[in-house]
Amino acid sequence: MLTEHAVPIAPSGYYAFKKRPASARAVADVELVVEIERVFWDRTLGRGISGARKVWRLLQREGVVVARCTVERLMRQQGLRGIRRGKQFVTTRADGAAFRPPDHVERCFRADRPNELWVVDFERHEALLNLAVVKGHRSTPVAAGV
Repeated sequence: MLTEHAVPIAPSGYYAFKKRPASARAVADVELVVEIERVFWDRTLGRGISGARKVWRLLQREGVVVARCTVERLMRQQGLRGIRRGKQFVTTRADGAAFRPPDHVERCFRADRPNELWVVDFERHEALLNLAVVKGHRSTPVAAGV
């Protein structure tokens, strides 16, 4: 099958891989996933809403020694996510009827030679008496030489 798809792997290497026992990490991960899912879905512990940090702390409380990054990785692999508290809001909503200045570069920010195309980003800061400020203290060309 491998030679049909032009994969340069010797058959002996493939069969050696298939016969190789699972790594210590893989074996530990299988056991930890069972514990993580038990704690995550338990009606009195995780309730299906706890994130990786709380699940990690609950596991520590029960005496399961595991790193927090391992809990995060295994929860991500299993598709387990905690619920985010607070209001989910959109910070910017574009007004379709609002005037937009013309796009002189037509969203093509490629320059064929130095100093051909310059882009400036203006930002409005309420704390600075509504002055328009240029981001950064120096102008920089988009392309210095392509």
